[in-house]
Amino acid sequence: MSYTVLFMGSPKSKPALERLGRDLRGARLRRGMAVADLAVRAGTSPSTLTRLEKGEAGVGLGTLADVLIALGLVDRLANLVDIRSDDLGLALSEERLPKRGRSSSARLRRAASSDPKAVGAGTDIVDPDGAAF
Repeated sequence: MSYTVLFMGSPKSKPALERLGRDLRGARLRRGMAVADLAVRAGTSPSTLTRLEKGEAGVGLGTLADVLIALGLVDRLANLVDIRSDDLGLALSEERLPKRGRSSSARLRRAASSDPKAVGAGTDIVDPDGAAF
């Protein structure tokens, strides 16, 4: 008795995986390579390569990397999720950064420098936190 294991991917990922598979197949055909030849170069079986070209979700990421190396396209894998161009991630990260506050002494210095009468006039500067000098 044999069992077939079916890997179900997300319905949202299915079109993207199918497109990836079509693009891999197109890259292979442009290079004039047969499925068996690319499979040998990538160190996988022809049936696994066919599953990858069909966009099946159960094919391992390592197999994809090996196929891209064999096709000379491995740099595309490294740029797949480039965090420098992840607008949503950058915005969320910036939102979580602590906001830099001003110290009371900086406010006092700024107030003193903007009020010409306060500088050198001998007037007391009152700290908003309650200390007077």
